[in-house]
Amino acid sequence: MNILSGIIFLFSIVSDQLAKLWAVNQLKDGESIKLIGNFLRFTYAENKGAAFSILQNQLWFFIIATVVMLIILGYMFFMAKNLTPVSRLSISMIAGGAIGNFIDRLRLGYVVDFIDVRFGSFYNFPIFNIADSFVVCGTILMIILILFNKFEKSDING
Repeated sequence: MNILSGIIFLFSIVSDQLAKLWAVNQLKDGESIKLIGNFLRFTYAENKGAAFSILQNQLWFFIIATVVMLIILGYMFFMAKNLTPVSRLSISMIAGGAIGNFIDRLRLGYVVDFIDVRFGSFYNFPIFNIADSFVVCGTILMIILILFNKFEKSDING
């Protein structure tokens, strides 16, 4: 399962960076690309904040927070002997997504977002990227595992 965790970790970073490269080349100076009517489109955005564009222009805060979070996740992944295999996958998803956005912050000073979901005129979801998706899905998975007491093995030997 550690191999699968490594694959997920690398896939989250590589797919995110490749998709962002595509978004910069195809969307930066153009219109949105509609995929599913007005519901799903690709729209280029530069996010200098966090999720939902909060804490705008706090680059050093995000760099330090990401490093601290990655140290904690790395410690959990490599030092905790009683994590379930699925817990390791959730950690890999979160860490890979965090690194995908971290690369943008270090290289560009902002995060490239491009996935644009709209619910008619009722609600426009904040534009996000693949790294965000991995962080959110990994976090949801971790929460479910913790709630159902499946994050750690009940018996260290089992």
